[in-house]
Amino acid sequence: MSTTVVGVDEGQGRMAGEARFAGIYARGVIEHIDVARDGHRLAEGGFWVLVGAFDGRIDAWRMAEVSDSPPNEHAPSWHGPQRDSWRSSLSRDEYMAGVERIRADIRDGEVYQVNLCRVLSASLPGRDLPHAAALADVLARGNPARYGASIEIPDMADARGAWVVSASPELYLAVDGNQVLSSPIKGTAAPGEQMLPKDEAENVMITDLVRNDISHVAEPGSVAVPEFLGLHDLPGLRHLQSTVSATLTREHAWTPQMWPHLLDGTFPPGSVSGAPKSAALRIIEREERAVRGPYCGAVGWIDADARRAELAVGIRTFWWDRADGGTLRFGTGAGITWGSDPAQEWAETELKAKRLIALASTGTMSP
Repeated sequence: MSTTVVGVDEGQGRMAGEARFAGIYARGVIEHIDVARDGHRLAEGGFWVLVGAFDGRIDAWRMAEVSDSPPNEHAPSWHGPQRDSWRSSLSRDEYMAGVERIRADIRDGEVYQVNLCRVLSASLPGRDLPHAAALADVLARGNPARYGASIEIPDMADARGAWVVSASPELYLAVDGNQVLSSPIKGTAAPGEQMLPKDEAENVMITDLVRNDISHVAEPGSVAVPEFLGLHDLPGLRHLQSTVSATLTREHAWTPQMWPHLLDGTFPPGSVSGAPKSAALRIIEREERAVRGPYCGAVGWIDADARRAELAVGIRTFWWDRADGGTLRFGTGAGITWGSDPAQEWAETELKAKRLIALASTGTMSP
């Protein structure tokens, strides 16, 4: 790729902002769009950085410069919150009670599976944005991830910003020409432990949901499952992953309706909502106390010129906002089925959070 400077339209300025993905470095915001209103723009041209909040809003920024070489400047050291300052939106007892209520919903035939999450938050004050790339470097050393990313775009007078650092291992959507992939992860265990039948059942249900979601924009007969119940070992845990592939119809292969229809049919990702998705979303709204934001949403890039895209599911993800003088947040959750044990589901949320919270916290830079 080397360095590509995207033409800035005459009369348009270049704003601050940068984003880093695996081997891709983008700088300088040309413009911002609300994807719900202007999603057709994503197929027109340019390199876009995208952040979708689980709760519905999807934002994208067209970048001025894209390179496969990292910036020359040295990132500052990361200074995070104290390890004991993190607070959970749901206590252990509250979370386990939620699991039992969801099991009752499953017993009554309302839903098959629901992803129940909690948000951890800690004070991280500052007038300026924290340095996202500094935290991303810490995570890359201590918890390397296939879809690691950092996005630091300040708010502008007429444009939203974003601050997200992700160590996601999960692919939401990858597009290469007219081919699309999604690799849902369901099923989690500690290193060396075996998956339970409940883990496999979760993965089967969500894989079928993703097949259905993608089929709305796919050529008939092209939806396939090239990977099914694959076991993947990651730092500090292991997952079950399946992969769904499809060929986009001519009406959706980099046409104006491509991204609106693809996102409408698949967002939020099924692996972090549940099945049926509409029922799961209603139950999530009932049970959870904190807005998920980019956690469980989408984080990634769209290169309309190359007709390629890579969007990760926003799990293992930190985000920062100015609430209460500056707050760093991190989400963690588990998939609930009829076979769920409340204490084990709570333990799964702790397993997923433990390593990354330790890495992000001052004084405990090793998990």
